[in-house]
Amino acid sequence: MELNLDTVTVTHNEDAHRFEATVDGLLSLLAYRQFPDRLLLYHTEVPAPLEGHGIAAKLTRAALDFARANHLHVAPLCPYVASFLLRNREYQDLLFPGDLQKILSIESA
Repeated sequence: MELNLDTVTVTHNEDAHRFEATVDGLLSLLAYRQFPDRLLLYHTEVPAPLEGHGIAAKLTRAALDFARANHLHVAPLCPYVASFLLRNREYQDLLFPGDLQKILSIESA
């Protein structure tokens, strides 16, 4: 499947507590729980036909940009989000220092 990521729109479904993108009728999502001081990112789901096209990364960036705009720290319980944060240092300031150390230690293990 050929996919132009620029045509993929991420929406924030606040009622369902998730960021969503629908491509060819298939729903991809990043689910979260919001607390007064943090955004807990706990599940990313991309249907198999859409995997490998950057949709999970686009959802994650939208969630992290939302956290930054709302002065929230991020708790990445989802393994995909944790690995994204390792690869994208520009978002690591959103982590509590202890959370960053945990993620870095997992990578070096």
